[in-house]
Amino acid sequence: MDSRTKRRLSPTELDDLARRALGAGVTRSTELTDGYANAVWRLLLDDGRDVVLKLAPSPELDQLSYERNLLRMEAAACELAVAAGVPVATLLAAGFDDPVLGGDYLLFGTLDGVSWNDVQPDGDDALRRELGHHLARFNAVTGEVFGYPHAGITGRTWREAYLAMVGALLADTERYPTPLPRPAAEIGALLTAAAPVLDEVTTPHLVHFDVWAGNVFLDLSGTPRIQAIIDHERAFWGDPLAEFVTPTIFGELRDDDPLLAGYREVTPLELTPAARTRLDLYRAYLYLILLVENGPRQYPESEYARARDLSTTSLTDVLDRLVGGAPGSRA
Repeated sequence: MDSRTKRRLSPTELDDLARRALGAGVTRSTELTDGYANAVWRLLLDDGRDVVLKLAPSPELDQLSYERNLLRMEAAACELAVAAGVPVATLLAAGFDDPVLGGDYLLFGTLDGVSWNDVQPDGDDALRRELGHHLARFNAVTGEVFGYPHAGITGRTWREAYLAMVGALLADTERYPTPLPRPAAEIGALLTAAAPVLDEVTTPHLVHFDVWAGNVFLDLSGTPRIQAIIDHERAFWGDPLAEFVTPTIFGELRDDDPLLAGYREVTPLELTPAARTRLDLYRAYLYLILLVENGPRQYPESEYARARDLSTTSLTDVLDRLVGGAPGSRA
């Protein structure tokens, strides 16, 4: 999707960056437009390598509070994922505060699979079960602090960190006025009132928080399988249960979802009424992100309208449930 935060580099600038980072020049470049915030190119190098460049927005560009240093979190999460046995794209180089361009970049090896968002393979249930395995291993990684350390939004407890994350996002609406289904202060008060259930979470776990079909690559050369999970930039340290929000976006987590079954084959997970309320808190946070992020990014109306409308409707439903004290659907 087109976005004001995506930087534009000339062929000369791309060539210079590749030579400095990987010691090889660029013979062909193609911009990949599926992403929402960072600019991404596929580069063919003169030594035969095929790589993907991800470039953060210009450091002069104002962004949402939690988006500070996103690529630094992505680089760290990729390394932790590899250590946990989770398939990811190979990180070839990382540059932070680049002296020539400014800002951060990552260079990855390309994947020869296809985005799950682009195909409808046979065996979808088996793939969701496999994805559950990978997410359980990813979430098994633990840290020292809750929240977004790379952005300076943290807490001593998960409740404190979650409310800091929500507070930062709602504060961003002062810089980027955003149509919300309820006033920002009322939303903050609602989420705060429901937040005591978060005290069940006592250890910071690594959460990707952006595992939708477009961020899962498949190998279809034989029996379909997951080749890699990409785009770890939204990752934070918190409750593993939050991982189920994006794969079920604009819907609910069903007890018979193969994703949940695969996850439980690696680690126990019980969907208690309190857990359902926690899920609603994480849904509210995701839908707020999808609404507020249009401020700095300024998506084309024709491309953004559907996501905005779905996010508004879904956020309304979640807030209504929280007001009524009813946990998320058990359907």
